[in-house]
Amino acid sequence: MKSLNFMMKKFKYLIDILELKEHPEGGYYSELLRSNEIIKKKSLPSRYKNNRCFFTSIYFLLYEDKFSAFHKLKSDEIWHFCEGTRLLIHIIENKNSVKTIYLGNDIKKGDKYTALIKAGTWFAAEVENKTSFSLVGCTVAPGFEYDDFQLGKRDRLIKLYPKHRKIIERLTR
Repeated sequence: MKSLNFMMKKFKYLIDILELKEHPEGGYYSELLRSNEIIKKKSLPSRYKNNRCFFTSIYFLLYEDKFSAFHKLKSDEIWHFCEGTRLLIHIIENKNSVKTIYLGNDIKKGDKYTALIKAGTWFAAEVENKTSFSLVGCTVAPGFEYDDFQLGKRDRLIKLYPKHRKIIERLTR
């Protein structure tokens, strides 16, 4: 196992070299790509208020006990593992089930390199090893706009999903 000192140096290096800044849902991010091509509003589902670019892509970094709080988007999002340690993505599937996707590079242990989060799905993420970090790429299509982002409110989510109270309390602010 890599030393804690090495991991923290690498974490700080990635924040600097990738020009990451704090994200409202937790962690750090930097926009990588934004398609120049546009999908007109009239060709999009009614949940979109304006035109959207074909796709957007960011780097996203979580570390230690920091987490990406429960939120949902109007578009599908694909998460891609880049480096660090295993990331846990928790998805509320329904009133009875929370699914956890293990994003990482240990395929024998059940990790996935990519994961799809479907539009309109409540999800949160955290690093499994609380002395480490995880760097991922996130691609959203149609492209991300802050109008499409909804941060989960603890009380409302608990009311909707009372069986998931513990994880909702832990991964909301």
